[in-house]
Amino acid sequence: MNLTKIGNIELGESPLILAPMEDVTDSPFRAICKSFGADLLITEFISSEGLVREAEKSRMKMLFREEERPIGIQIFGHSVENMQQAAEIAAAQNPDFIDLNFGCPVRKVVVKGGGAALLNDIPKMIRMTEAVVKSTSLPVTAKTRLGWDESRKDIVDIAEKLQDAGIQAISIHARTKAQLYGGKADWTLIGEVKNNPRMKIPVFGNGDITSAIIAKEMKERYGVDGLMIGRAAIGNPWIFREIRAWLDREVLIPPVTMAERIDVLKEHLRRSIDYKGERRAILELRKFYGGYFKGIPGFKKNRLKLVTADTFEEVLTILDEIAAT
Repeated sequence: MNLTKIGNIELGESPLILAPMEDVTDSPFRAICKSFGADLLITEFISSEGLVREAEKSRMKMLFREEERPIGIQIFGHSVENMQQAAEIAAAQNPDFIDLNFGCPVRKVVVKGGGAALLNDIPKMIRMTEAVVKSTSLPVTAKTRLGWDESRKDIVDIAEKLQDAGIQAISIHARTKAQLYGGKADWTLIGEVKNNPRMKIPVFGNGDITSAIIAKEMKERYGVDGLMIGRAAIGNPWIFREIRAWLDREVLIPPVTMAERIDVLKEHLRRSIDYKGERRAILELRKFYGGYFKGIPGFKKNRLKLVTADTFEEVLTILDEIAAT
């Protein structure tokens, strides 16, 4: 049995990781995914500049519950100094590790020199990584992409450099910065990183894992140490349970019942209200309804009701009506 570790964090064999996603993977949703088998959690990405300025929104994103461990706090930014300070601020929250975001391709992040913009300045990426590693006794990990664009897919070299700079695990999204989230994910280079004899740290693969069957195929074909699931988990926390059953026992779990969909959604909503208040929770949960009820025939009219409901009681009433049909 090949057990995966990040520093002293034991993750077992073939860990399943919830990918950090802005305005999605907050504490309530992370806890739900954990309950269905996610082995490792990471916060939403947090602006290093926001942490240094003591911005309330940035500090709020660092909060987590003990039930979410092991968990990493992910930071991003363009300034080496601010990233180092932000890592120190994050470490004071006592997470299990610090994760560096070198992969976000969103324009508002890239134009400021953060996220995937560092793929256009590898020396700065390495200086930043070294500075963060030196600033904390916690393990430091990184999430990145294959490269800047089709002509510069240099992840094999980047991964080596990041390892030499001190990271203790790397997660790779199988697209370039230029691809954003479109096109097909190409895991070929992730496999090359994993099979590079110089690489000694865990390599996690990310991109287009939408089912248990695909997850096992990617794991076996490319030999990665773990699998990171992102968009396919939105409103579908059961995907972790399904993947684990197929990886470990080749058992295909039956489709989720309507009753379970509704029960978990209610729990998600309750946790969100406790975490951020009713109004904000109701508004932010609207993005999850499509996932929770994906594949349900004729759901459009009920979705319209849900996304226009303004209170917890209204949402509960609509969900109870759906359950009764």
